[in-house]
Amino acid sequence: MKNISILLPYKENFSPRYAGAVSLLVNDTVLCSKYKNNTIVYGSTDFKEKFYANYKNINFSKFFFESSNIKYAQNFLKLEKKFKSDIIEIHNRPAVFNYLSKKVSKNKKLILYFHNDPLSLRGSATVNQRLKILDAASAIIFVSEWTKKRFFKNLDLSENVAKVFVVYPSVNKKKYYEKKEKTILFVGKLNKSKGYDLFCSSVIKILEKYPAWRALVIGDEPREKFNYTHPRLINLGFLDHNKVLKHYENASIAVGCSKWQEPLGRIGLEASSRGCATIVSNRGGLPETISHGVILNNLNEETLYAALDKLVSDSSYRKKICKLSYQNFSKNLNKAVSQIDFIRDKMFKKNIINNFTHLRNKKLRIMHITNFADRHNGRLYFVSIGQKLSRGFVKSGHSVLNFSDRDMIRIGRGVFDIMGRNSLNKKIIMTVKNYNPDLLLIGHADLIYASTLEELKSYNKNLKIAQWFEDPLIITGPDYLTNTNKVLDKLAFIDNTFVTTSPDDLDFDKQKSKFHYMPIPVDDSVERLKVFEINNPIYDLFFAMSHGVNRGVLKRGKKDGREEFLENLISRNPTIKFDIYGLNGRQPIWAESFFNIVSKSKMALNLSRGIPKKYYSSNRIASLVGNGLLTFIDEKTKFDHFFNKDELVFYKNLDDLSEKIQKYSFDNNARKKIAQKGWEKYHKHFNSKIVADYMINKVFNFNSKSKTLWDK
Repeated sequence: MKNISILLPYKENFSPRYAGAVSLLVNDTVLCSKYKNNTIVYGSTDFKEKFYANYKNINFSKFFFESSNIKYAQNFLKLEKKFKSDIIEIHNRPAVFNYLSKKVSKNKKLILYFHNDPLSLRGSATVNQRLKILDAASAIIFVSEWTKKRFFKNLDLSENVAKVFVVYPSVNKKKYYEKKEKTILFVGKLNKSKGYDLFCSSVIKILEKYPAWRALVIGDEPREKFNYTHPRLINLGFLDHNKVLKHYENASIAVGCSKWQEPLGRIGLEASSRGCATIVSNRGGLPETISHGVILNNLNEETLYAALDKLVSDSSYRKKICKLSYQNFSKNLNKAVSQIDFIRDKMFKKNIINNFTHLRNKKLRIMHITNFADRHNGRLYFVSIGQKLSRGFVKSGHSVLNFSDRDMIRIGRGVFDIMGRNSLNKKIIMTVKNYNPDLLLIGHADLIYASTLEELKSYNKNLKIAQWFEDPLIITGPDYLTNTNKVLDKLAFIDNTFVTTSPDDLDFDKQKSKFHYMPIPVDDSVERLKVFEINNPIYDLFFAMSHGVNRGVLKRGKKDGREEFLENLISRNPTIKFDIYGLNGRQPIWAESFFNIVSKSKMALNLSRGIPKKYYSSNRIASLVGNGLLTFIDEKTKFDHFFNKDELVFYKNLDDLSEKIQKYSFDNNARKKIAQKGWEKYHKHFNSKIVADYMINKVFNFNSKSKTLWDK
């Protein structure tokens, strides 16, 4: 059995008399761990009564010019040498971690826990410091997704690093207490950062309006004093943790209205475990802590009062929230212990290398020209229709040469060709002549001259040229003239055109070119998730938009037509936990981070720009349905021609959408069934191989034994 040393932050009170969040997590997890008898907790506290875990107090003195944290770490090393630990776990002090990483043997594994915003802590505030921590740590554990996101800010790295984990400090739930008291509970530091002033000013109005109710406050704050008084607003001061949990058990409502970006906030977890109807502010990691409750996006006295008033006045609503909060609670202590022990186990196991096989038996030669976005370092790889189509062709045994025009054009820029376009077209001609493809497929390749295609057709009269276009072609939609010009520009030399809007709804002259509908494909190497198999995701509804994939960030001052719809949707559904990107300055997400994020939501909204048009959807639909989320889509898209009501959820308008979101956020069984059926149909009938085969059949006029769902 391996030995483990746990180092608490300097002056952390490892005592039931005045325990902080770090002490509670360490004590609870050590006592339940299979490594309990091989673990020593080190700390420095003046309290005589200690927690029950095996604990050693670090006593030391220092000169006034010496760092307390470094002196503390030096004395820890003297004690740790006698114990000879295999793993050292450092809590919430990256500066101490940085010091120890240089002093201890390379054979020892170092685990760093972040309980606070890494950007606010000495030793992890800068990009270079965090990169060094990533390199030196055997594992990094965060108490919330929010703290993890903060750590990765500006690192230009995926958050889904193998050594990074999120473990929620929590408690195990007990039998639900039906006889809830008419009590509103506030637990925490009694200061403005925690929103104590907002709570008091709001709850006093509630107590005046509802004489049968009372409010209990548990906590203290010697640095700030408030003079809020009411006969039924009772301050119990600091209490033993078990007594706090008992008050949660009895209370009907709990409030965590922090104004600051709370890294986690145990109130949501502990209140949910005892079946409280919980109100939290949308700050930091707080929304992650509640299993079902009310999230205040716009925190002020009026919104908090309104949320309290609804819960107090509507007993059926309150009781429903209480029961759902209890039933959906999953972030329990046992899970946290299992996660931490798993991480410890992992320190001593070897990595498994996956083996891959290669496809053979090539048939047609296909040169595929589109923006494969090599210059973006893989950020757009998973949303690239071009990548999926190429994989589909390869799966059918074809030889595919990918040619990224946006990347190649940069190579040819010079004094006599400032834009690089002439050089690009020459390179295309030379590549076609060398590769001699049967099909030249271009996607959004507006940098190619029509004269280039004409020359290639003259060079090889058997050459087929087809194009695909995924953006909207809607006269009332965005970029209509730009998009239609891109499609029509070289149409005289195009044999077939594939678009993501129904061709019979296009309102321009197709010039005798053959237009076909092309659905957004999924690929099982990209859309690998089955979110419907995940129990109790953090969020109810996911949505993401951006102002252009190449930028990767929102454009300042630019408004998206969907913002008003989304804001109205959010305001109408205060109990729904939304996870929305691209709105209110929240930046879009890409690459591996996208998969990590969508796996934390139950459902998703498929909302494209412009007025809904027959069969049109942006490529997000494959990312949503294909990863196993129940997906809502406007019925005017006519996707009911392909999907049944038990595979996608169609909505008529904002009210209908709100009603259905509420319905399926509660009904997990129905949600999972619809999500799974939608996933199964999409992967069976709209996968990259089927879409690629369909395109080949259309271009070369091959007869197919089976019809696709969209080409009947």
